[in-house]
Amino acid sequence: MASGDERAAALTELDGENLRVAVVRARWNYEIVKRLAAGVTRGLGELGVKDVEEHSVPGCFEIPLAAKVIAESRTADAIVCIGAVVRGETTHYEIVSESCAAGVQQVQLETGVPVAFGVLSVESEAQALARSQGPGEHNVGYDAAVVAVEMARLVQRWD
Repeated sequence: MASGDERAAALTELDGENLRVAVVRARWNYEIVKRLAAGVTRGLGELGVKDVEEHSVPGCFEIPLAAKVIAESRTADAIVCIGAVVRGETTHYEIVSESCAAGVQQVQLETGVPVAFGVLSVESEAQALARSQGPGEHNVGYDAAVVAVEMARLVQRWD
């Protein structure tokens, strides 16, 4: 795991200028996803990404299909997926979380388009709130934005 200094150094070297980034966001758990989306916007903005296209889907289960359609269209250099699955009383949580993660991974491996995974799988709303905080605090959406830019640049180097 990188230290804080290593992460900061890597961040200062990233440049998202002229990248096209698509954001796929789930509407389920709207308040949490809204906070993640603010993190994505902040992260992409800090990295100079100006060409951002946002797409909304009903829930996390639908994220992989939306990401696949976008990736196959070749209209984005990277995709950021955000959503939140909070454990409930049934096994639905495991099914949705695992399907979303596996689907997103499959999309990037099949298409070669980086797909950053900013989907929370948490035990409680308190955990989700802790992972979707404001500026200067932990926000998985922000982290996913940084990952998207870094991986888009990596793919461009090898294309």
